[in-house]
Parts: sequence; C-alpha cells; structure tokens
Amino acid sequence: MSDNSYQVIARRWRPKQFSELVGQDHVVRTLGNAIEAGRIAHAYLFVGPRGTGKTTSARLFAKSLNWEEGPSLDVPEDSEIGNAIMEGRCLDVIEIDGASNNSVDQVRELRDECQYSPAQCRFKIYVIDEVHMLSQAAFNALLKTLEEPPPHVKFVFATTESHKVLPTIVSRCQRFEFRSIPADLISDKLKEISCKEGIEVDDNALNAISRMAMGGMRDAQSILDQMISFCGNTISQQNVLEVYGLVSGQRIARLADAIVDGNYEFILNETDAFSLEGLDFYRALQDLSDQFRLTLVENLKDGVGAQPEQIVRILDVLRDGEELVRLGLSEKTNFEVTLFRAVESGKSRSIDQVIRRISQVLPKGEEKKKPQLIENNHKENTLDSFSEITYETNKQVIHSEQDGFSKPTELAKKEETPLLVQEADISDNQSHELTAIETSPRESKRQVQDEAEINKRIEELPENLRKSLVEKFKVNFVSIEKIDQDQLI
Repeated sequence: MSDNSYQVIARRWRPKQFSELVGQDHVVRTLGNAIEAGRIAHAYLFVGPRGTGKTTSARLFAKSLNWEEGPSLDVPEDSEIGNAIMEGRCLDVIEIDGASNNSVDQVRELRDECQYSPAQCRFKIYVIDEVHMLSQAAFNALLKTLEEPPPHVKFVFATTESHKVLPTIVSRCQRFEFRSIPADLISDKLKEISCKEGIEVDDNALNAISRMAMGGMRDAQSILDQMISFCGNTISQQNVLEVYGLVSGQRIARLADAIVDGNYEFILNETDAFSLEGLDFYRALQDLSDQFRLTLVENLKDGVGAQPEQIVRILDVLRDGEELVRLGLSEKTNFEVTLFRAVESGKSRSIDQVIRRISQVLPKGEEKKKPQLIENNHKENTLDSFSEITYETNKQVIHSEQDGFSKPTELAKKEETPLLVQEADISDNQSHELTAIETSPRESKRQVQDEAEINKRIEELPENLRKSLVEKFKVNFVSIEKIDQDQLI
C-alpha cells in the first residue's frame, strides 16, 4: 500500500451519520427535532473539548440540510451531495479556519460573498472552526450579517474556548454543549474498530487508552493508531504503559495506601522507580487523584475506611501539586514534595474536629440525655486540686483544665441550691452546650457571685492562655464546675 493512499483511523472512522456519533445524544436529538419541525436556526455555536465531534457534527448537519431529498436527519450513503460535503468538495459548504482567517478584511469578504445564492445546494453553509480566534474587529464586522443573514445562509461556529467568544456573537446563536465522552463509550468504540481492523487488543489496554484520551474520541483513535504501528496486530496493557510512560493501576493503588499510612520509605522508593523507568509523573499524579476520588466515593457509600475529610484534604494537595509537577524544573522533586504534603495533610485534623474531641463532657456512646438535677456537693469549703473553667465559642463548649484552683471559695460555701442543667441534642455537627436554668431569686444572686468568681479565675490563668482564648477564639466564660475524674479516664 502506497503512503499517499493511507488514511489514519481517526479519518477513516469519522462518523458518516448522526447515528454513529458517540456520546452526544442530546445534540443529535435536538438537531433532528429541529429538522423535522422545520425550525432551523440561522446560526449555531458548537462548544466542547477537542475531539468530541464538533466539526463532524457541523458537516453532518450541513449534509442533512443539503442532500437531494432533504432536509432530513438520515442521509443515504449514495447521496452525491452528501458525500461531497463529507469529503470537503461541496462549493456551498465553506469551512473556514478561524485561526488563519481572523482579520476584518477576510470577514468582510465572507459577508459580501454570502449574498450570492448557492450553486448546487439548498443552503450556503459557513462552518467556522476555532471561532474564538477571530479578532475583535472581525467579530464586529460579522455581527449585522449574523443577526439578519440572507434566508439561504446558515452559520455553524465551533470552538473549544467559548469564554473568548463575544457575548454579542453568542446571543445570536443556538448554543450546543459537546460533552467529554465517557471512557467506557470510548473503549466500546475502540473495540469495534479493532475487531473490524483485525487487531487484537486486551480490555486493560483499551481502558488505558480511553483514560489517556480524557474524553476525546479523536485522541483515543490516534493513540490506537500509534499502538498498532508499535505493536502490530496484538496490543497489551504493558505495551501501552511502556509507550506512554503510564503507571499501572496496581502501583497507583499501593502508592495511595502509602500516602494514607504515612509510609515515606515506600513513597521514596516508588518515586525513584518511576524516574528510572521514565514514567510520566504528571500523569501518575492525575491517576492518583482519580484513585482517591474512587476511594472517597466508596467510603461515602459504605461508611468504612479512611475518613472522607482526610481524603478530601489529600485531594486538595494533589490538585494543587499538578501545576507544580507540570511546570516545575524538577518533576521528580515536585512529585515527591506533593506526596509528602499529602501525607501531612492526611494526618491533620480540622479545628472543629479537635474542639469536638476535647470538649466531650459525657462518656462515649451517650448521644442524648434528658434534663436532670445535678447536686453540688461543695459543703467541704474547698475545691479539688483540678478545677474546670467552662467557656463557649460560637458553637462549642471547651473545658480548660487548670492547676492551682485549690483555694476555698465563698461560692463553694454558699452553693446549696441544686442547678437544673439541660444538655442540648448532640450530633456530629453540634457541640455539647450546657445551659443553666434559673429556678429561684436566690439563683440570680448566685449567678452574680458566679461572674465575680469567674473573672477572678480568668485573671489567674497564664497570660498566653488567656490571650489565646479571648483574642483568638473569642470565648465567653460562663461557669465554674467541679471536674469529674471518672470522665478523664
């Protein structure tokens, strides 16, 4: 076979009917309904990642509108006009590269030419690819024609960066969002292609290719084409990993376990191995993020394994490290630093979680208690060597243990009336809040004395602790309580 007769898989397997378009059912359905109802707009904007079928859909749409017995969604394979459109030979379907035809003069020529009737088709259709590359002046020159084109003219714009297209252009078009194609659909399509091409590819290899394509069918087909050139008619997962420097799923899983367990030695050894084998650190970091995401989803479903909060913190560190690995001077060093940060982040705990842990006033397992009378047995005129100052933040009640409160107090002598204490419902998102309820006029007097004693105790706190509690945590001290030694065990 001569070189000039060969076509790559991406071209040979380009969809020739809307039914062959993979992963864009919403686009096919909308365009099909518009054709059947005769509600064909004058301008369309196709937006989405590369290799998802934007330009192909534009050609298929032009083919559906212009074939001999159209418009209709399905076009026979023997249609001469349809084949001419798909091969780029039709005079009335003009494909323009927005990157190289972006000047205002070229747009003015287009505007003048569109006034003429089509030569052989029903509509004259302009397909402008990468339309976001047009200059500001070119966009402005196109506005009036785009808003009120001649009845025989249709515009189809395609872009991967819709945010760069002027809002005045977008508002004049019907916008279609082309989605990234799921990996399983890409694998199924590649398997179909392999079978018809006589290529033997194992499922793991197809899955690896689909992951690398990142939602683009054209990328996946190009990778498959390259693997056929490298391996011949039999392709294995190891071949794909070797050619593209990927890390196997088993090694990624072991590396994820090492991050959770804090196994620095294993992380260093694996990083050295990656470097010696010439593996792609950036891709390994992305695969590691995918592994943790899957773990997070499984844990949320099953309620077992590592804490979701821990995994989320690790994912944040891995995401922040992607740019560092991709753009840094040393991929290996930045990869190691990112993993070490992930380990430390996984070990940390949020301040809310710490406060809930240290603010426990009930034994574990007691989630709710009814209001009860708490008898104060302070008739011995002394407090224990350990006393507890209870103060409240916005949501938490924290108990700060402080030595040295062993002096007899006037409050201890006078406190004979029982206090009715009600504990609020306790949940994972709420702390333990204790509210003293007044039961008599004598109780009010006791509370005033309580404030005086609290202020006295606050002054006796170490200066650093007092400043931290008052200035940093904005605490409000509310009571003094005798500590329960049993709860400290």
